[in-house]
Amino acid sequence: MNDKKRVVVTGLGAVTPIGLDVPAYWEGLKSGTLGIGEITSFSLEDFPVKIAAEITDYDPKKTLDKKAFKRMDRMSQLAMTAAKEAFADADLPGAYAPERAGVILGNGIGGILSLTDSHVNLLNKGPSRVSPFFVPMAIGNMAGGNIAIELDLKGPNMTVVTACAASTNAIGEAMRKIQGGEADIMLTGGTEASICPLALAGFHSMSALSDSADPQRASIPFDRERSGFVMGEGAAVLVLEELEHARKRGATIYAELSGYGATCDAYHITAPESEGTGAVRAMELALEEAGIARDRVGYINAHGTSTPYNDEIETRAIRKVFGDWADQLSVSSTKSMTGHLLGAAGAIEAVACVKALVEGVVPPTIGMKEADPACDLDYTTDGARTRELEFAMSNSLGFGGHNAVILLGRWNG
Repeated sequence: MNDKKRVVVTGLGAVTPIGLDVPAYWEGLKSGTLGIGEITSFSLEDFPVKIAAEITDYDPKKTLDKKAFKRMDRMSQLAMTAAKEAFADADLPGAYAPERAGVILGNGIGGILSLTDSHVNLLNKGPSRVSPFFVPMAIGNMAGGNIAIELDLKGPNMTVVTACAASTNAIGEAMRKIQGGEADIMLTGGTEASICPLALAGFHSMSALSDSADPQRASIPFDRERSGFVMGEGAAVLVLEELEHARKRGATIYAELSGYGATCDAYHITAPESEGTGAVRAMELALEEAGIARDRVGYINAHGTSTPYNDEIETRAIRKVFGDWADQLSVSSTKSMTGHLLGAAGAIEAVACVKALVEGVVPPTIGMKEADPACDLDYTTDGARTRELEFAMSNSLGFGGHNAVILLGRWNG
């Protein structure tokens, strides 16, 4: 790490099922707010799965240009709102060189709402009724493109698509741009808005979704009765900044991004490798880059999807990495409250880790009645817990065997 530039977090933004900005989201996490309920955005006739973690009170007109937002898919709208919050939180207007500031976002499925709506128009009304904005609304990179246009960010701009690991990979790769001297500032995170009939049917067909009709018992990571994940939507953006650049402009520093690990299981298109070897290596790489002992990590925001395989294998991987210290870790899955935001999951969970470090509070895993015997860590099931934290880790493990881990450190000035 000594020969690399140091990277700090100076801004946060989020739009989630339990809060439309970072303060509301964080208060929701600490209080154990459940963001899961019956789907309201389309008819549920013939659908065996009827619940998701929707954002039901988001109005893009409140945060976005009234003309521009109509030319954006919902995933871009959510990302733009989160980016504007993070940009303002970092007090960036007038404080950066546009050519030295960029965007790297993660996304899982792209503008699937625009894709499916346009397909219906094509079938019902013919090709002449497909909007000229269809393509730029549907392609996954346009969230980052729209943010760059709005905020005048002319540096590196790209989108990472690694399923559920996407936004954690995006944060790590944005870190690399600053470490390598290619940028001073990067807006990074992820966005997802894929709660629609096609995606719901697809995930259900592969037996990935919870079969519970009870929102309280649907997303229950590490519980003996867990049966699958619950779809969620939202976005989060973090401002990463080169340390000396942040110091020179007097920025408020929330945390330091200390380590990043990225691996692939190279095993199966959806199932994790049974011993968690890819996840183990990703965690070890993040620790190695940070150059810290394992017992300095106090909190892990687990991937914790509430699927039978993931939770057991991730638990096994954490034990392999941390050894005896695993029993002293505070672990939680905030997906128990937000559902699984797919490509945006790692982004909102990184925000949770930053806030945990700043306030010394571990957010809980809610909804657990009885732990799976194979899931034997301290999952913080008794409510938010006060704990002074030095380092927090965030795990994201995606379809295709993608594993991404970041390690954040408390900022002490």
